[in-house]
Amino acid sequence: MSKITVLITGSSRGIGRAAAEEFNKNGFNIILNCSKSVDELDETVTHLKETNPNVIGIVADVSDFESALDMFRTANTRFGGVDILINNAGIAHMGLFSEMSPAEWQRVMDVNINSTLNCTKLALPYMLERKSGCIVNISSVWGLTGASCEAVYSLTKGAINAFTKALAKELAPSGIRVNAVACGVIDTVMNSTLDAAEKASLAESIPMGRFGTSLEIADLVCFLCSNKAEYITGQVIAADGGWI
Repeated sequence: MSKITVLITGSSRGIGRAAAEEFNKNGFNIILNCSKSVDELDETVTHLKETNPNVIGIVADVSDFESALDMFRTANTRFGGVDILINNAGIAHMGLFSEMSPAEWQRVMDVNINSTLNCTKLALPYMLERKSGCIVNISSVWGLTGASCEAVYSLTKGAINAFTKALAKELAPSGIRVNAVACGVIDTVMNSTLDAAEKASLAESIPMGRFGTSLEIADLVCFLCSNKAEYITGQVIAADGGWI
């Protein structure tokens, strides 16, 4: 059994699943998570188990602290602790802020911010004890620049970027690195609401002329967690094809 355990939230599909597949190539213990896409989570776990028996899936709404706590109890019982945490769980909301209800903006904040806070809080005791660990937060370029009709989403990703930089300074003396990947337009379910014409127009606005792929983000995440990135912490790295 590998000594390295990685937990990826929101990993039944998209970037989370792609990251799991990349980590799986190195034989890590892998903990996958989702809150709703249970069938997809089960399929992903089954797929990874074909080459690695040390893969488990846990259904938990990590925006709720008690639910996240139960997940970590299971993870710690099975593998001892989490060495690498990928905070990938997130949702978007498109529309005018003036038309959002408090319940709608609270949900975006709960999933995008509280999930990251909850899982980071629960992963840290093991990392601090071992004086090593790596945390990667999946963010967005809208956290850097803001986006019209995605005001609250932009707010949450800006918060994640600031949290990344602050926490990296706090944890660096303990040998724990914290970074974020600020994604541009990635070809995932999150952008499935766009029709073909809208996707084509959006791609034209990106200097590289296309959307990014989940695998490209996964490769960057894995690099940030590798020994090749041992001196990189507190960074918010944009992966956007030159868009912003």
